[in-house]
Amino acid sequence: MAAGARLDYVAPWWTDWLHNFPHLDFSFKPVDATFRPEQGNYRQSLAVVACVGAAGLAASLLLLLLFWLCLRCRRGDAGPDAKRPRRSRCAARSAVVAGLVVCCAVGVGFYGNSEINDGTYRLTYSVVNANRTLSSIGDLSAACTGNAERGLERHLERLDEIFAPRPDYLQALRFMRLMADNVVRELAAVPDSGQADVNLTGVATRAAFLDYYRWLSYLLLLILDLLICLAAGLAMAKRARRLLIMIVASVVLSVILSWASLGASLAAAVATSDFCVSPDKFIVNQTADFLSADVAHYYLFCGPNAANPFQQSLTTCQRSLTTMQIQVQGLLQFSVPVFPTAERDLLGIQRLLNTSEFHLHRLTALLDCRGLHKDYLDALTGVCYDGVEGLLYLALFSLLAACALSAMLGAIFRAWTQMGSRDKEYDDTDEEDPFNPGARRPSSNPRRSNVHSFCSYTGSAGSQAGVYPPAPQAAVGVPPAPEYMNQSMLFGGSPRYENVPLIGRASPPPLRLLFAGHARSAKRFSTRAITRPL
Repeated sequence: MAAGARLDYVAPWWTDWLHNFPHLDFSFKPVDATFRPEQGNYRQSLAVVACVGAAGLAASLLLLLLFWLCLRCRRGDAGPDAKRPRRSRCAARSAVVAGLVVCCAVGVGFYGNSEINDGTYRLTYSVVNANRTLSSIGDLSAACTGNAERGLERHLERLDEIFAPRPDYLQALRFMRLMADNVVRELAAVPDSGQADVNLTGVATRAAFLDYYRWLSYLLLLILDLLICLAAGLAMAKRARRLLIMIVASVVLSVILSWASLGASLAAAVATSDFCVSPDKFIVNQTADFLSADVAHYYLFCGPNAANPFQQSLTTCQRSLTTMQIQVQGLLQFSVPVFPTAERDLLGIQRLLNTSEFHLHRLTALLDCRGLHKDYLDALTGVCYDGVEGLLYLALFSLLAACALSAMLGAIFRAWTQMGSRDKEYDDTDEEDPFNPGARRPSSNPRRSNVHSFCSYTGSAGSQAGVYPPAPQAAVGVPPAPEYMNQSMLFGGSPRYENVPLIGRASPPPLRLLFAGHARSAKRFSTRAITRPL
């Protein structure tokens, strides 16, 4: 049956796109894209798709190596006397942008991980329901067969002994045996679901087991990426080299895992899409050993006008049971007055027939295609919609995280280089600059030690002269240095204008003295102007 006849299942567009992805073997020859996991060429094509992650990992490591070599070369070309440029914030900004991209990628990864988990849960739930249905079909079929073969036969053997004098009653018993044989023969047409039940149970168990550890692995990877972003920001802010070394190792590990995740996600998405484009063909081939093609198509393509392949067998069983019920009713009516001991066996046969009819009604309902077809569609929805979509989101997360972490690693290399040159930048400052914090040596320039104060002042009884030791005598002909400069030379080793102590001064600060001098001059001028005779 053509795939276009399916009205209730349509493969999503992303499965068609992934199905058309080039399938190449190790010799780069095209391979058929039909889902055939048992063939070696098809597995080789999936391995080639997974090598995309390995190629991305090699490219990112090569770019990082070239970037690190460029930084080393630039650092070696700059001589010791070359003027170093001012440190830019490009590395910090690049690390911040990379961290934001990683956080966005982690959000995408959480969504994809949840989608795959939902799809796997939907698959396992549908498979468990299908297992329950198939198990019930097998149990009901076995119960009906057992009632017709063993339970009914015991009662008929005792009735043969009781009805031995009456050939007409024996003929009725032979007719009931014939109807029981018809029931057993028709129920044998119902396929044995034991092997299918075992296969589906294995699929559900294996899928749940693998998805649990897959979900846990991706959760740890997502948490690792978030911790790397936080630790990288903290280390670059505090310029902690040991922490940066640990972060570099963690980033390299995360980059390797991200590229590996990208390859695995792409290979799984391509394989699943190959299955989702034509799932019916693969299932028919897998169930050919214990299920005929018309039965498989009946459950896979459950249309409103689909003919039930078990309908004739179920109808024959129902008619046979009804005929036996009529025979038992007649024997109860006519033989019990003559043979009272036959009543117990006849009632036992009647109970077995009632139980068999009840089982047959349930079996007819379970063999209808609607129940199993609904489970089949739910499983396809979980695999082809939620599962493949989640794999694509995980592939996007892996790509974004790998690229962003590689950029963050380059920013860390640049920050490490800047941290290495931090202590050397003080060599570019002027040693004779009085405002240089590193200039604590006595100056060899005689003019620098003889700079006069703009506002001289003298100490009082509680001034600095009584607290600090007197300054050494200056040479003949050279005026002595101001008091505050002598104090600075005692404590700092060189005269420092910004280190003038304010404690112990006998007069206000120089700026206040300046304004006070201007005020006194203005007052004297106004007094002279008033007292001058006209």
